[in-house]
Amino acid sequence: MHIAFAAPTRLWQRTLDVPEGATVGQALALSGFAAEFPEFTDHPPATGVYGERCDTRRVLREDDRVELYRPLVFDPLESRRRRAAHRQETARRPARPGARTA
Repeated sequence: MHIAFAAPTRLWQRTLDVPEGATVGQALALSGFAAEFPEFTDHPPATGVYGERCDTRRVLREDDRVELYRPLVFDPLESRRRRAAHRQETARRPARPGARTA
């Protein structure tokens, strides 16, 4: 099975042989993730298998890829709202003389 984490500056991956019936949590413990990323010791990242979020108790199958998800830095919905408000505000402003228009 494979385990992957997209850290801010690099992609961390491991390929592991785990016993049949191993869980996501057991694979995570065997992977060395905690030693590599001690900042997640108290609050482990969310996990998933092939893009489907799951609990650490999920039993793995052969060739599963466990993914570890970083917390969002911002709320995507809030970002959309801000962009929409900015576009509305920009549309209301009168054009500056000599300004190019798109």
